[in-house]
Amino acid sequence: MSIADAAPLSRRGALALCAGAGAGVLAGLVMPIRAVQAAQAAQADRRGAAVASTATASAAIRTRPIPHSGEQLPVVGVGTAIQFDVGTTAREESGCRDVVRALVAHGGSIIDTAPSYGAAESVVGDILSATGLRPRVFLATKLERDGFDAPAAGLRSSLQRLRADKVDLLQLHNVSDPSQDLGGIRALKAQGLCRYTGITTTFRGAYDAAEAIIRRDRPDFLEVDYALDNRDAEERVLPAAAEAGTAVLVALPFGRGRLFRLALGKALPPWADEIDCRSWAQFFLKYVLGNPAVTAAIPGTDKAVHMVDDTGAGLGRLPDAPMRARMVRYVQSLG
Repeated sequence: MSIADAAPLSRRGALALCAGAGAGVLAGLVMPIRAVQAAQAAQADRRGAAVASTATASAAIRTRPIPHSGEQLPVVGVGTAIQFDVGTTAREESGCRDVVRALVAHGGSIIDTAPSYGAAESVVGDILSATGLRPRVFLATKLERDGFDAPAAGLRSSLQRLRADKVDLLQLHNVSDPSQDLGGIRALKAQGLCRYTGITTTFRGAYDAAEAIIRRDRPDFLEVDYALDNRDAEERVLPAAAEAGTAVLVALPFGRGRLFRLALGKALPPWADEIDCRSWAQFFLKYVLGNPAVTAAIPGTDKAVHMVDDTGAGLGRLPDAPMRARMVRYVQSLG
């Protein structure tokens, strides 16, 4: 996921909007780029204590296997674009540190980052070093396009920032060339510097390239944008991953802004209880996780209460195909 794609996902601006305007006024506003999770923020703040009590550290979050190995991964992790691009003092990192602790305490493990996410790699490295949580984390980072031809140098720089001797997953970030060679990162895997290889894209125009690479080279992982209101990946990319045995990490599972604008000020449908859903964030995440091709979702946040709420999507029942279709119809009716 690129920084540009991640920009709509911050919840800080959303809180300010909720405090300063009514739902009727907000419905007519053009939402600022970083203020699109208002409903999630408001609901999580109202229900924080209730969610924390139901999604306890002892709750068993759902896991799914990485097809190429059988290793089990929790179905909810965290993305670090924007929200983890903070200063590197202990005080500046405190919110992100609380997010990582909440993730692990509630059964999650995936932390997805990238060199292009500003200070995020360094912040993640500081947090894992200070907390001792590295053994309990599935750490994923990326090689940027200008480093595709020199993967060893790019990974070495990331490892320094992450304070790590290896990562769990190394991905080529935002691939666009269907003939992209994965030999370089496979060599790093053979050297033990990463355990899995992958590719990412969050651009509809690059789906053909991603599909070609998946079908030809069968990478261990694909990271792709996918949400209840952004279902294009269902057409060919997710089926290709399923056929290739490629695990799927879902970036932007809350979409690019429209979902939370539609949900703002509205209650969940009563039948959300049928899938053990307690917030709009869980509603949107459970839709994504209801697709069997998806291994895990990696929503971004800088607030522990939101992380707890998000991990709650990995508890209880998930929607089957008829329920997922019902969820789509319901959200469409809100607009």
